[in-house]
Amino acid sequence: MTITIAQARTIIATALANGDEAGMKPLSVVVVDAGGHTIAFEREDGAAPGRYALAHGKANGCIMLGLPGSAIHARAESQAYFVQAMNGLYGGDFVPVKGGVLVRDAGGTVLGAVGVTGDTSDNDALAACAGIEAAGLVAES
Repeated sequence: MTITIAQARTIIATALANGDEAGMKPLSVVVVDAGGHTIAFEREDGAAPGRYALAHGKANGCIMLGLPGSAIHARAESQAYFVQAMNGLYGGDFVPVKGGVLVRDAGGTVLGAVGVTGDTSDNDALAACAGIEAAGLVAES
C-alpha cells in the first residue's frame, strides 16, 4: 500500500487550509512515498522558492531514519555529529527539525512522509498532522 495521489492532494489542501485558518505564514507541503520519492508538492503564494528543498528534506529525513521529525530534532540537539553524518550520507537532503511527519496506515506500516515548511517548526508539524488525518491516515510527528 502507498499514499495515493488523491490522499496526497487531500493532505496538501488540508495542511494549507489549516495554516491559513491559524494565521500561519505561507506554507509549502510535500508528500513522499516510503522510498522518499515525491508524490505531490505545493507552495503557497508568498512562500520562498527554496521551500521545496526544505520540505523534502524534512520528509526525507523521516523516511530514511524511520523516525518522526520531533525525534530527529531531539537527536540533533543531543548528537550533532550524528545529524552531520546523516546529512552527508543523504546528500544534504536531510533537515533535522519538526515539520517532517511519518505517515502510517492503521496497522502501523510506514506509507511515506509529509514535510511542511514556512512557519515555526511546531506549526509546520501541526499543519502536516491535520492533512494526514484528513486523508484517513495516521500521523507520527
